[in-house]
Amino acid sequence: MKDFLESVLRGVGTGSVYALLGLGFVIIYKATRVISFAQPAFMLAGAVLTTYLVGPLGFFLGLAAAAVLTGGLALGVERLAVRPMIGRPVFTVAIITLGIDIAVRVVVNAAIGLDVRQVGDPWGLKVWKLPGGVQVEQRHVAMVVTTAVLIAALFLFFRYTRTGLAMRAASYDQEAALAQGVSVGAVFALSWALAGALAAVAGTFAAVGGSVSESLWLIALTALPVIILGGLDSLPGAVIGGLAVGTVQELTATYQGSLPWLGGNISIVTPYVVMFLVLLVRPYGLFGTREVERV
Repeated sequence: MKDFLESVLRGVGTGSVYALLGLGFVIIYKATRVISFAQPAFMLAGAVLTTYLVGPLGFFLGLAAAAVLTGGLALGVERLAVRPMIGRPVFTVAIITLGIDIAVRVVVNAAIGLDVRQVGDPWGLKVWKLPGGVQVEQRHVAMVVTTAVLIAALFLFFRYTRTGLAMRAASYDQEAALAQGVSVGAVFALSWALAGALAAVAGTFAAVGGSVSESLWLIALTALPVIILGGLDSLPGAVIGGLAVGTVQELTATYQGSLPWLGGNISIVTPYVVMFLVLLVRPYGLFGTREVERV
């Protein structure tokens, strides 16, 4: 039972990072109907920026500044590379975002250099001991708390602010939103900025307790099963999917020794197996909107 509880706690911590990445994907998709493959690059860029800012500003201010700067980077990318593609086929725009991801990562990799870069977190591998001898790493608690705060802030933003209401209106019907005076272009830009900021926070916490390397962006690939599992257009689905995938992944890593015939790294492919099983039952995801076409 102790191993089970510790695995669940680790999974929720890791899943909160997946949830932040998934939220970025979903926010852009709801606004533009395009899956942005540039999120891994923004994730890596945010983590690298944190390593440079944590020295003069401290971890928390450095993380906040890195999130703002990464959001600005994502906004600039949307203005320069994505905005001119409005009206083009969705597949074409998706391929453009893939090219953006590669280009940004090349620049960021040069900034990483040959030295090992640390985000300078205040937790490291420190643990708290809970009743029953269960141990939980402080960084996982910090991940969960940070994710919960950001989710609450996003909920309040979308629910009670004029800009948030405009983004919700544009996600439902862009033409109707335009008729009501909503600037759909501004909605597109803000969605990219928010997604970039969330990716920066996720990237930083993914590097907590370790270091920032050129391969950090690979973690963002797990967010794809997360959003497909939860539903491409569902913000709650991204959160629940992220937590579920992280938990299942950690439980698999803990107990995979019981099934040695599966190999030693089966936990890596677990998110994709879970996604496959869910899609067999609900092709639009657990919380995604079911599309009905009249013929």
